Amino acid sequence: MDEQAKPRTLKLPQRDVPWPAAISDAARESLIAMEMNKAWVKFEYPDPKDKEAWRAFAQQVDAGLLVAQPMYALAERPGIRSETVTMGGARVHISTPENIRPAAEGRVYFEMHGGGLVFVSGEGCRRGSLFEAERLGVRVVSVDYRMPPDHPYPAALDDCMAVYRELLKTCKPGQIVAGGQSGGGNLAAAFALRARDEGLPLPAALVLLTPEVDLTESGDTFHTLHGIDPVLLDKLTVQIQAYAPGQDLSHPYLSPLFGDFSRGFPPTFLQSGTRDMFLSNTVRMHRRLRKAGIEAELNVWEAMPHGGFFAGPEDIEIGVEMCRFMDAHWHD
Repeated sequence: MDEQAKPRTLKLPQRDVPWPAAISDAARESLIAMEMNKAWVKFEYPDPKDKEAWRAFAQQVDAGLLVAQPMYALAERPGIRSETVTMGGARVHISTPENIRPAAEGRVYFEMHGGGLVFVSGEGCRRGSLFEAERLGVRVVSVDYRMPPDHPYPAALDDCMAVYRELLKTCKPGQIVAGGQSGGGNLAAAFALRARDEGLPLPAALVLLTPEVDLTESGDTFHTLHGIDPVLLDKLTVQIQAYAPGQDLSHPYLSPLFGDFSRGFPPTFLQSGTRDMFLSNTVRMHRRLRKAGIEAELNVWEAMPHGGFFAGPEDIEIGVEMCRFMDAHWHD
């Protein structure tokens, strides 16, 4: 076929997408509720260069998430002790269960919180660490990293590195699993690459939950699942502009997907869903790691959008699978 005659895009007719049948009732009801609420969560993003407007906007988003997002809704969780400290100059929230799982005794989940690299600081980060401590039964150290508009890249990654260096003073690397969801997955993967490049020992494993590992947003599902994912309503172009203004977005510390994994990387657990716009991020990261000979496990849930269903047994399964993977990789 003549090159000029080849179609540049795939034209699809308008169609109806049925609610999935092969998921729990709770998950299906959650999907329906998220779809119905989409009209209420469309944001008018301010110009990232307008720092005052962006600060006010971020505070508004964070306040809404504390109410609407189950992960952040509970200020306290029974049986979990919470403290906020400074490590390496960075603010950190530490959540410690009273009853730590036997396999997790003396271990640490080093967490980088989600929020598109620009949201969920402060109280949201603290509550997220409580949630992870509850579902994983392990001590969680969550970095409340600096964010735009006052602290764009590499401030967040610098904070993660500083906290890890402090952790290594009291923990062996094999006692640490690092991880994060969405934007936190970006930082977790970037942290592992940078730690390796700076000659630091790597953690026992890495957990990347629907990770934002490609800030160039080049994957297939950024197009095919646009409008299908009820959580990610659009690409994160504005957030990325705020996080890394004027930067080369293909740099591995910004888009870990493009890193050189042949030089070493921790065993990695990856999670996504078939309605998650970051599915391509997750699948491509898995393939890059496997091609480099890195142990990597891909877990994809039927019809799950970005971040999970936020209700139902499927979300519980994610925590169960995370625990299994971490327990298999802790070592002294």
